[in-house]
Amino acid sequence: MDNQNNIPSEKRESYKTSKNIFASFKFAINGLIYCFQTTRNFRIQILFGALILVICSIFKCSLNEYMIIISTIFSVLILELLNTSIESLVDLNVKNKFNKLAKISKDCSAASVLLASCNSIFVAAFIFFPKIKLILFS
Repeated sequence: MDNQNNIPSEKRESYKTSKNIFASFKFAINGLIYCFQTTRNFRIQILFGALILVICSIFKCSLNEYMIIISTIFSVLILELLNTSIESLVDLNVKNKFNKLAKISKDCSAASVLLASCNSIFVAAFIFFPKIKLILFS
């Protein structure tokens, strides 16, 4: 018996690699939308990223400083997307049962976001402290 007719084509072919570049972009945008809608931390990170870009504008950061800041913001967002993906895969596999390896996987992926977030604080301090010091002590 063929159950393929009862499964929407989107799900039936979800295991395949898209041959259409526009469909690939659509899937990627769907991932961004999903993460934005369902992950509080992703929304917070986007808010802080936007705030930092405004601060860059206020402090008249150089092009190099902008590039460093933007790269750092993207690294945090990319790792949050990967963290969400890993957590979803783990949840799919373990359902509602506790599994020590699942916990390790989720904890490690969350740790990667934590480290990137700490790095972003160091990068912001490196770029903004001299500018703040200049304003305060000149």
